[in-house]
Amino acid sequence: MRMPVDRDPGPAVHVGVLGPVTARDDAGEPLPLRGPRHRAVLARLVVARGRVVPVSMLVDDLWDRPPDGAVSAVRTFVAALRRALEPQRPPRAPARLLVTEGAGYALRGVTVDAVQLEDAVAAARSQSPEDTLVTLDRAAALWRGPAYADLVDEHWARAERSRLAELRLHAVELRAGALLDLGRAADAVPDLDAHAAQHPWREEGWRLLVLALYRTGRQGDALSVLRRARALLADQLGVDPGPALRRLEEDVLHHEPGLDLGTGPRGAAGRGAPPRTAVDRVWVATTTSYDRALGAGAGPGSRARLRSTVDLLRSLAVTGGSGLEAAQGQRIATIRAAEELGDLDLTARIIGSYDVPAVWSRSDDPVQAAQVVAAAERALAGLPAGAHEPVRGRLLATIAVESRGDTGTRGRSAAAEAEEIARRTHDPALLAFALNGTFMQSFSRTGLAPQRDAIGAELVELGSRHGLVTSELLGHLVRLQAASALGDLAAADAHAAAADALAQSYESPLVGVFTGWYRALRLALTDHPPAEVAAAYRRADGLLDGAGMPGVRDGLLSLALLGLRVLHGRSAPTDPRTDWGPYAPWARPLVLLAEDRRDDAAAALSALPDPPHDHLLEALWCLTAHAAVELGDRATMERAHAALRPAAGEIAGAGSGLLTLGPVSRHLDALASGLGGSRG
Repeated sequence: MRMPVDRDPGPAVHVGVLGPVTARDDAGEPLPLRGPRHRAVLARLVVARGRVVPVSMLVDDLWDRPPDGAVSAVRTFVAALRRALEPQRPPRAPARLLVTEGAGYALRGVTVDAVQLEDAVAAARSQSPEDTLVTLDRAAALWRGPAYADLVDEHWARAERSRLAELRLHAVELRAGALLDLGRAADAVPDLDAHAAQHPWREEGWRLLVLALYRTGRQGDALSVLRRARALLADQLGVDPGPALRRLEEDVLHHEPGLDLGTGPRGAAGRGAPPRTAVDRVWVATTTSYDRALGAGAGPGSRARLRSTVDLLRSLAVTGGSGLEAAQGQRIATIRAAEELGDLDLTARIIGSYDVPAVWSRSDDPVQAAQVVAAAERALAGLPAGAHEPVRGRLLATIAVESRGDTGTRGRSAAAEAEEIARRTHDPALLAFALNGTFMQSFSRTGLAPQRDAIGAELVELGSRHGLVTSELLGHLVRLQAASALGDLAAADAHAAAADALAQSYESPLVGVFTGWYRALRLALTDHPPAEVAAAYRRADGLLDGAGMPGVRDGLLSLALLGLRVLHGRSAPTDPRTDWGPYAPWARPLVLLAEDRRDDAAAALSALPDPPHDHLLEALWCLTAHAAVELGDRATMERAHAALRPAAGEIAGAGSGLLTLGPVSRHLDALASGLGGSRG
């Protein structure tokens, strides 16, 4: 979380949240944070990860019942924090760390230990076992206690505390896997034994412990641990062990030779028991022969490995879950490895070969997406003009796909140029990739469902004619979303069925997440009782467990349930534990209205930005419109009316294929009434 600044950056500031909240200067000296409210403001800004937090939100987060003068008090806390963080800042000089933007504040340019932990765990996934140990041991030293230890009762810190605790457990397992890969099984046993006992629901901890015991010649103890895991999982969670532990038990009993090879199938820690099927045995034999043939070191072998790595990552990504997460985690490492070889053409091909279909317009990892775009732009700038047309097209398509949600024009221009190259060169695979980029850039305004349906139709035809199964699947999902937006449920049903059939034949489990959510949406669109629809949404949310798609899941269930309430004329939920994810700013005015805090709701509405350019553009504008009508905010009603008018014939939110707030026309009528007459 370090942002560049134009002026002299001054001394570095290090904020710690892995324990009680602290701030230190470069020399390690503590900076005076004064009282608990000051620490709470600093921590709340850390949780926002550089985004602006409106003053009204800070007030609500600091007090259950804000006192008179709460806004002035927040400003006083901020002024004190600025003095603590930048003691040498001249009077009236603009703050460079705790900055004011619009009606709120953001923390920029500081180092945060939680971010250092994330970076360390991400790096460890792609490092050698030796480097993994060094990286994770340094990361472990960052912990001074439970995250946000002095803010345990704050609802806004709970999700972040849980996320960081999960990251810490994952780091323990990664470190144990590295020890096993280094042949140091005995060193791994003590920590794994304690880890499994303290966290009995984590099957990966049990699996690693069993492997460590087996490799130290303790087969009996390994089997005993497996029995203990089975009993604890049954007692505490009421479930049986997963397939990985069940296969591992069988392998230990039969002294399977693969138990001595790495920490999981194909040497990848954390993906289950060693291979036993004929398919897996062929895979292991093939990859072993491949490595033997190429040899080690730089040269042609390194280039071939990188090209093959991209192919593997593409295959992993469409499996969802840990496969998708692994592919995303290794992608940047692969690109950087290609850049280090200094081969521009290879780098461009490595970047452009990752043509995994993108169904959702909110990125799972915006930081990584920006890194991929930057690498693609570097490669594009280095290619000779007029040469490498298909490679240029793939780089441009990559930029278009990874720039999804951006409000700038670069993504759209890159998509158009990639599509033009693909059509000129008659390259069907490139055209499918370019059309994916065009689809990702088709959320620049509301009312574009017909255009997206045309894109989906071409993807289906292209994929079917040229055997591009993933493109055909993408096309059906795109058409499902467009048909939902246009209220054509018969067409949406047909595309859902076609997508499910293809997914079953070609082992694409992520498709079922989207078709499962569509079936919940369908209930909402066909006037089923709200309780039945809410239950269906919750079941659909369960499909996202372990799917590896935080860009889809974060805040989605809460938004779907809020849309259902709006659809049926009910007020927003006021439970402070509701996880709104990235949709919190658009939900907040309605939540405050439900709490009868009209002034705060009006302030939150006035600070509300335009929605991002993604699948939920219409839905978020409708939430904005609903709050503006309730509050009589004429300026916001004007903006919402202008934004929604192109979508007058569509169903609000249904273009996501996931949720709805009813016909857009209903919201336009309410806006027109609030503005004092028909707007057409």
